[in-house]
Amino acid sequence: MLWLPDQRAEQAFLAPLDISALHGVGEKTAETLRRFGLHTIGALAAQPEDVVCRLVGKQGRVLRQRARGIDPRAVVPRRMPEAASVSHIFERDMLDPVLLRAALLDLVVTLAERLRGRDQVARGLTLAVRLADGAGVERTRRLPAPSAHTDDLRTALWQIWDAMAYQRARIRRLVLTAEDLAPADAGPGTQLSLDPAREAPHQVEPVLDAINARFGRAAVRPAGAYRKAG
Repeated sequence: MLWLPDQRAEQAFLAPLDISALHGVGEKTAETLRRFGLHTIGALAAQPEDVVCRLVGKQGRVLRQRARGIDPRAVVPRRMPEAASVSHIFERDMLDPVLLRAALLDLVVTLAERLRGRDQVARGLTLAVRLADGAGVERTRRLPAPSAHTDDLRTALWQIWDAMAYQRARIRRLVLTAEDLAPADAGPGTQLSLDPAREAPHQVEPVLDAINARFGRAAVRPAGAYRKAG
């Protein structure tokens, strides 16, 4: 991010830049302006408005304003996504319950880590299962409280998975989605537990996230997620 203290500083920054660097100037418009000797943003800013409009049409007024550091558009904060998904496609139709749970565990750890990285919490969790015959099954579960903690999402996932009660079904694809996302500091929701056994993993999560961010997504994972689920 570059902070400029006033309009004079903005114009000094913009002036030497190539005309193509100005927002709204495409390749064709840039060629037209260069043909008339306007190679830089500063050169465009120095022209009368009616001259610029004759060269490039109605957009000339807006382009000249931007060249002079004037942009009346409202600044809209980046809107965070309302859902986040992770998926796993098996190399072959999967029947082994141990490998299926390993893939699910890896998905929920990845999803929770992604939510924490965005400072978001989920209010619901959806698991979509694609079977070998192409049929699909989808189940959603609301969380007791908004959370991005791995153990909270994992508990909800196992409840969904156990309720699906797959015994001999061959599975091709898993998609896990955190639903109804909200900012982590949006107010009432996530509650502090007085149970040390529950709070201890939560305190470690920022450390684990930092390690995975530095050394790769799979640097630190639950042992059950390391099984080869091809």
